[in-house]
Amino acid sequence: MHDQHSTVELPSVRRQKILLLLERDGKVMASALSQHFVVSEDTIRRDLAELHAAGLVQRVHGGALPRPKDTGKDFFTRVSETDEVKTRLAQLAASRVHNGQIVMFDSGSTTLQIARSLPSDIVITAMTASPMIAITLAEYTGIKVILAGGQLNPATMSASGHETLRLIESIKADLLFTGVCAIHPEVGISSLHFDEVPIKQAMLDSASHVVAVTTADKLGAVEPFVVAPCNRIHTLITERHVASGDVGDYRKLGLEVVQADD
Repeated sequence: MHDQHSTVELPSVRRQKILLLLERDGKVMASALSQHFVVSEDTIRRDLAELHAAGLVQRVHGGALPRPKDTGKDFFTRVSETDEVKTRLAQLAASRVHNGQIVMFDSGSTTLQIARSLPSDIVITAMTASPMIAITLAEYTGIKVILAGGQLNPATMSASGHETLRLIESIKADLLFTGVCAIHPEVGISSLHFDEVPIKQAMLDSASHVVAVTTADKLGAVEPFVVAPCNRIHTLITERHVASGDVGDYRKLGLEVVQADD
């Protein structure tokens, strides 16, 4: 009896079946798909690349995940949406801030939510390259805000360039809330935007303790520009249920992993 996939199958049909498997399992791996469809891993990688280019999947190391929820949405759309998961994660992160600290806030909708979640009577010095985060922090009477200047990236609504780097490098922070586009235990932290990389690297170098706050869909994901290995993070705060990867992989790297209660 012939295998059901032994005959040549149109790529478009195979890709549709890959999407169905992804919907069912929450993640697909190139090696398993290669065996399932009896084609080479190179063929599967091309399939996943085409599906990623079409905005249908999120590529990760060795396979693919469902497309992130905010794909295709601009910054203002993301920050205006109410997300209970992000709110809970931000509250957990904000509880790590103590009076008298110097705290860096990376750009991003999640770090903006952390700024909104700080105790009303907190007394800290805060530094950020994000004008929106700076405005949010300025509403606290006990927070001294340092805003890094530079060229504004409309995609991230954050400054970058030599001026931004010089200011970041001149500060030694107690705590950094770093934004995360994607984090993979082997690849590390990666970004969709090239000009973010040196800014994020400088912030990592300038902070004594680094906290990354991310939803589960960014775990195991990979973006084009690598920022740093995972061990540059000290604490990872994420969701309780993680379909896209095993948090144990991050604990093995020495990270403190904190998962929000349901």
